[in-house]
Amino acid sequence: MKKTLVLSALALVLMAGSAYAETAAKRIAFSNNYAGNSWRQAMLDSYGIVTQKAVADGIVAAADVFTTADQEVPTQAAQIQNLILQGYDAIVINAGSPDALNGAVKQACDAGIVVVSFDGIVTEPCAYRVVVDFKAMGLQQLEELVALHPDGGNLLEIRGLAGTSIDEEIHAGILEGVAKYPQFKIVNSVTGNWDQTTAQKAVATVLPSLPDIVAVVDQGGDGYGAAQAFAAAGKPRPTIILGNRQDELQWWKEQKAADGYKTWSASIAPGVSSLAFWVAQQVLDGRTDIPHDLLVPYLAFTQDDFESHLPDIPVGGVASTEYTQDDAIAAIAENM
Repeated sequence: MKKTLVLSALALVLMAGSAYAETAAKRIAFSNNYAGNSWRQAMLDSYGIVTQKAVADGIVAAADVFTTADQEVPTQAAQIQNLILQGYDAIVINAGSPDALNGAVKQACDAGIVVVSFDGIVTEPCAYRVVVDFKAMGLQQLEELVALHPDGGNLLEIRGLAGTSIDEEIHAGILEGVAKYPQFKIVNSVTGNWDQTTAQKAVATVLPSLPDIVAVVDQGGDGYGAAQAFAAAGKPRPTIILGNRQDELQWWKEQKAADGYKTWSASIAPGVSSLAFWVAQQVLDGRTDIPHDLLVPYLAFTQDDFESHLPDIPVGGVASTEYTQDDAIAAIAENM
């Protein structure tokens, strides 16, 4: 019996060593279409923390990051085509469009390159997708609001980066919620690009013409900017859905301490970039059982728990977590 256990343990060690050996010479590129807000910066930081260690540990040979100079889809398509020519073994993508990059992605697949999209996903069937149910996240905003405002009221919607799957899915979830709870009405919609400054300016522009607003529904990275716009205009403070940014949660804490202000906060963890990296590594390692669509949960904070997490979030940062290789293996298993 003891001999069997020893052999089994040895087999596990050999399998682990073999897994690293299979990808030690592999090069993974990251194609990113936007870095202009705190979430994207945290995403890049998480990716760097995990991938630099993976390179240092000899798990992969390279994990290079490429962010486009603008937010245009043709620019990212050209970038992907360039990465194909450079001979990368896998490309991790945060895509500027769910379908407009499919041609470039298919070229990569046809060249034998593993493609893993996340956050902003692509719909090309050959690619892998690490996805959050953004539509459910949008719908949940209305579920939270109906508990706080059962009589409903007027809503201001702040949308994200136009053309991305994230923006479209969250918006669809919000619309589904409004259809489910017709006592709420979206009276205006502005574009905030998931950025506080952009959101503040956009909200300030429309506020003078709006009726009383009971709540702001949004996509993350825009809540604090919306709060600043309402305060500057001398308008009554609405319930503002937040997106796990440190400045938003700090503001929430201050408002709660002042008068018991209630809201809800949710976002995809920026560290999902590191999960996408490990999924690419696992595919390169020869695993053929990985589903092309991997669903991971979004990260949400409630009235009761957000304050306990706030000290762990860097000033100016976003609540997140970095994923390990074991986390990726577990996430794959949960989706099988």
